[in-house]
Amino acid sequence: MQADFVFNASKSVILGAGAVARLGAIVKEQIGQTVLVVTDRGVAGAGLLSPVVDSLSEAGVTAHVFQDVAADPPVEVVLAATGLARQHAVAGVIGLGGGSSMDVAKLVALLVGGGEQLEDIYGVGMAKGRRLPLIQIPTTAGTGSEVTPVSIVTVGAQEKRGVVAPQLLPDVALLDPELTLGLPRHVTAATGIDAMVHAIEAFTSKSANNNPISKLFAREALRLLGTNLQTVVDDGRNVAARSDMLFGSMLAGQAFANSPVAAVHALAYPLGGIYGIAHGVSNAVVLPHVLAFNAPACLDAYGVLAGDVFPDLLQLETGSRVQSFIDRMASLIHSVGLPSRLRELDIPEDALPALAAEAMKQTRLLVNNPRTVSEQDALAIYQAAW
Repeated sequence: MQADFVFNASKSVILGAGAVARLGAIVKEQIGQTVLVVTDRGVAGAGLLSPVVDSLSEAGVTAHVFQDVAADPPVEVVLAATGLARQHAVAGVIGLGGGSSMDVAKLVALLVGGGEQLEDIYGVGMAKGRRLPLIQIPTTAGTGSEVTPVSIVTVGAQEKRGVVAPQLLPDVALLDPELTLGLPRHVTAATGIDAMVHAIEAFTSKSANNNPISKLFAREALRLLGTNLQTVVDDGRNVAARSDMLFGSMLAGQAFANSPVAAVHALAYPLGGIYGIAHGVSNAVVLPHVLAFNAPACLDAYGVLAGDVFPDLLQLETGSRVQSFIDRMASLIHSVGLPSRLRELDIPEDALPALAAEAMKQTRLLVNNPRTVSEQDALAIYQAAW
């Protein structure tokens, strides 16, 4: 008998080349006349903001733009965007960009709509207020933030804190592969591996809410991502492959939104918080070593996933298949041009104990890992990755 579970999802997902042209009509019908668009200067500079603003303008919707989002957004950015939304009394919020912009958009919609203070809603289920209508438009295929109830911000110099609340699930996730065609090779690679990590960790999560829908979505996500990642890295203008990557990333997001991620993310966060390393790169460096650590507890699960990502591995018996899966994931990370070692990121070996201590603060994530991780285990994983 299947254990009880809850599966929450965004109200609407729209996928299609050129779908951003429909945005104005959607906003006018579902939200109103005035919105805040939350993005970053890189997205704006790449010309991706223009089709969004044009679609809104053609529908008679006034768009106020906040484009000062930074990677691993600090609290100050969230508060500044929230202040702009309040100043213009916007009826809704649109997130445009990668995970950072979409995470900020979520919090702006929640803080303006519910009137709560950010410091009061950190953690799981602490937010009580309603949010403003929210539309998310990803420009990368990786974070899955457009379909998750999670927002991560940087508090102080380096501490990552999360807000996890069902209100953060958007009303619409609009996936337009044409917005991802200009992504640089290294961003495509890093975000793609990030999405694969979401799917792997969702499938094997020890969360009590790990469920058959998440598992189904995780497997299909890995099939799509594993089939297309090398293609989009080598040929970024391939619309069909870009579309499959967006779809896979979204499915992985749905999976881990309900069956949360674990040790890979817990060990990746200190790398971003302390050293400013991009999240996807942080995940990529520690992934093979966390897989190896978890393998004794995940032989059957990794055996299944191995065949989804690399179908030729199905001919191997389970033990060999799992080891080959770990090796092939490491090879894929190298093949798409991502670093494989912490030393390549200029992290000194004597910093590893401090990283391990910092990783142990991610209790929200570590509790989901299929194998218990001690501080000594975390240090050993960092040492293997160094």
